[in-house]
Amino acid sequence: MKTMDLPKMSTVKPRFRYQKPSVSSTCPNLLKQQFHSKQPNRIWVSDISYIPVKKGFVYLCVILDIFSRKVIAWNVYASMTAKLVCDTVERAVYSRKPMQSFIFHSDCGSQYLSQDLRQIQEKHNLVPSYSKLAYPWDNAVTESFFKYMKKEELNRRKFSSLEEVKLACFEYIEGFYHSKRPHSANKFLSPNLKELAFLNDSS
Repeated sequence: MKTMDLPKMSTVKPRFRYQKPSVSSTCPNLLKQQFHSKQPNRIWVSDISYIPVKKGFVYLCVILDIFSRKVIAWNVYASMTAKLVCDTVERAVYSRKPMQSFIFHSDCGSQYLSQDLRQIQEKHNLVPSYSKLAYPWDNAVTESFFKYMKKEELNRRKFSSLEEVKLACFEYIEGFYHSKRPHSANKFLSPNLKELAFLNDSS
């Protein structure tokens, strides 16, 4: 499999009224495009992507662990709100149970700057890090994941409902991506095999 290139941004987008989020010096980019980690639960990255359905769009939020590129949590909601992100973060924390503080990187959209998310980050020792505005290369890992997920699964199908999208996401992420899809960043191991190798080396 060829090394993955940085994905091009999709040219088809839903029509949203753009509002520039207020990002201050308290929202730094700590990741700085260093997309590598020597162990799990040191850097998580997150983003939201829209998926067309019969009547509009639904929204997929994912959180990946940089170490293995595993999708440690995901949710599909009918609206792109802070609650979508908050619920996904809570699911990731419950699943991984991190023992120390670590970087949580995202874009600077309003969903990631909400006070509700900030409280969750403080509670679980997540250190926020943000991409520059309108600069997807700062979050290239999630951009690449969405690119290949859409190419390999979502863009091949037409969906009528949110539930159909959820099922397709489950089949792709849990049934294929985690266990079967080789990843160049993992020396062509799947995310599950990369984490298993780490556990074996640590024992």
